[in-house]
Amino acid sequence: MGRAYQNRKESMAKTSDMKAKIYSKYSREIYVCAKAGGIELESNLALASLVERAKKDQVPAHVIDKAIDKAKGGGGEDFDVARYEGFGPGNTMIIVDCLTDNPNRTFGDVRSCFNKVKTKIGGQGSVSHMFDHAAIFVFDGNDEEAVLEVLMEADVDVTDIECDDGKVTVFTPNTEYAKTRQALLAAFEGVEFDVDEVQFVPQTTVEVSGEDREQFDKFLELLNFLDDVQNVYHNAELVD
Repeated sequence: MGRAYQNRKESMAKTSDMKAKIYSKYSREIYVCAKAGGIELESNLALASLVERAKKDQVPAHVIDKAIDKAKGGGGEDFDVARYEGFGPGNTMIIVDCLTDNPNRTFGDVRSCFNKVKTKIGGQGSVSHMFDHAAIFVFDGNDEEAVLEVLMEADVDVTDIECDDGKVTVFTPNTEYAKTRQALLAAFEGVEFDVDEVQFVPQTTVEVSGEDREQFDKFLELLNFLDDVQNVYHNAELVD
């Protein structure tokens, strides 16, 4: 099916300042995840996945440990999840996920990013209905049927499985994340995930090129520099 999904590394880590912001974003997300689901990786699968991703993105161990220790104390900041939607350059659809301790400030900051590229933030649900909220796993393999059989036996509601260039990609509803991860780890000893996360996957994409591409790149850069922004999802197919 060739469904498009996005990697967290997209347009990141170009400067030491940007790396510091990436560390800050991971630290905040790890803290919130550990505080909500417990600090033990064995019982908090979402935290285990998050820590693995952080390590792959070269987040230092002391940053990860400090965030978990902070959650262990039970105090600290209270962050709320905030999600903003709208239309970006080239008639693209945008979803911005944030963790914030001041929703009014964060809304103003995100809206300013839209305004700077002459686009407008929308209301809740304005574009999210055109995305699938999916759990995605990508790992080495070439036997699509074997993977499907494993997931069927585990009673996982599989949305789609693709096999291409020695990689298997599994899509399931976001609510099936934990069950899917457990089934794959149990069935395929030593499996390592290239992608292991929940994303908003666009149902359709739109090509973005020329001036729209320049504005779109600027838009992503503006959002990436906001401390409260954790993830940006879009349906743009960027054309050079």
